[in-house]
Amino acid sequence: MAISSPPSDSKELETSTRTPSVSDLPVPDLETAAEPKIQEKFPIDPLADYDSPTNPSNPLNWSLRSKIHHTSVPGFIGLAISSGSSIYVPGIQNVVEDFHVSQTVAILGLSLYVLGLAFGPILAAPLSETHGRRAVYLISVPIFAFFTLGAGFSQNIASLAICRFFAGFFGGPVLAVGAGTVADLWAPLQRGTVTVFFIFAPFAGPAFGPVIGGFAAQYSGWRWTQWPLIFMTVLVYANALVSKETYKKIILAKMAKNLGIEPPMAGPKGLAAVKILLTITLFRPIKMLFTEMIVASLAAYIGFNFAVLYGFFDAFPYVFEKLYHFNRGEVGLVWLAILVGSVLACAVVVTIDRLRYFKEYQKSQKEGRGGHVVPEHRLYAAMLGSFGLPIGLFWFAWTARADVHYLSPVFAAIPFALGNLCVFASAAMYMVDTYGPLGGASAMAANGLVRYTLGAAFPLFTLQMYEKLGIAWATSLLGFITIGMLPIPWVLFRYGPAIRARSPLSIKF
Repeated sequence: MAISSPPSDSKELETSTRTPSVSDLPVPDLETAAEPKIQEKFPIDPLADYDSPTNPSNPLNWSLRSKIHHTSVPGFIGLAISSGSSIYVPGIQNVVEDFHVSQTVAILGLSLYVLGLAFGPILAAPLSETHGRRAVYLISVPIFAFFTLGAGFSQNIASLAICRFFAGFFGGPVLAVGAGTVADLWAPLQRGTVTVFFIFAPFAGPAFGPVIGGFAAQYSGWRWTQWPLIFMTVLVYANALVSKETYKKIILAKMAKNLGIEPPMAGPKGLAAVKILLTITLFRPIKMLFTEMIVASLAAYIGFNFAVLYGFFDAFPYVFEKLYHFNRGEVGLVWLAILVGSVLACAVVVTIDRLRYFKEYQKSQKEGRGGHVVPEHRLYAAMLGSFGLPIGLFWFAWTARADVHYLSPVFAAIPFALGNLCVFASAAMYMVDTYGPLGGASAMAANGLVRYTLGAAFPLFTLQMYEKLGIAWATSLLGFITIGMLPIPWVLFRYGPAIRARSPLSIKF
């Protein structure tokens, strides 16, 4: 059986970095950079000994407080950007009335935003590679806010749709780069837990948005679904302004510049660098979708689950306004059940990681295998979550009736959300362990492309499906599909080693 290493080994550390400001670097002036006395200024060589546990320039050696702060930067920005998808939804009916368009056309404000999130990461890789992760946050967020502002001031549906697409497009890079920041800051054994809470943002955001947008749209109209997003963006951007760089390549480049020497990690430049980055973020992910069974199966499974989540933006108003006569603010509160399920999923994934994966890691260390653990041990949470998805959907399908209290279908959303996040978090760690840092990044890019593309498409026909089939059978249809996909993590757990052995891209030991 092929054995995979934990997600961050020495190779991964070579791809993680972080850039302190010049004032933070204990280096002399450029005039004295070449003098032998420079070694007296450093207890260690800051370039050669970057990975030393005593080097303060390495983000892995920063204080816990600093690590938490820098992890919160992509976390809070990701929460704001992902909530931007759903915060618009409660105002759709106002858009229909103001611009005299059909509901399907008005839903484009949601679908195009999510589609922008799918393609935005293509912009992130070149910017992150040449200027660092902090630059992605500082550049993309203001442009995101600019288009969000444009959406709020739009005077026709075309302007609104275009602004929403580009808001999502320029928000997407943050969601792509954030995982790299987490890898820069946290050692392997800590990283699993931190990654789960970082992954929480794309699920908490869509649940959080309707809570705010519901009451904003109900009392102030659809434009006020955009203004709270601007306020959130300002707050999270202020947090990013006081952060430092974490990407190793950029840190070393700045240190070398201050020392007047050649950067030690100088790689391809110009068009050659762009080609490599596009290969990782676009060409290779598409190829992996068609050639890698692990990537294709998990992309289909997670993509469908995510699409159902976004389909609920149509389904929840239809169900709770029609059957229980909720207003838009009250429908928004239903999404708190998704938030509760997502929080529980974080607890489940972290607990399983500590009880199962950590034990396997310790066992590997004792047996002299260097801490290498087969990636299949990352799939326990996905196997558990695979049952939560159909349970939640069938529960919702057959209790969303006028003669059943509204709390029953509300509570049904909890196991669905729990299963959804458990599958996603577990699969993300599994793919990184299977393909390594660069291959894992491409696998996740492929997953994101499918996930957000399906998420953009589903809301365009969900309402029509519920009107034609009825609440019970429309939701049951989704439930039957999740049952059909339920074996995927179980099959990968059983046959994953054989599948990985035949893959030319998976890590071999």
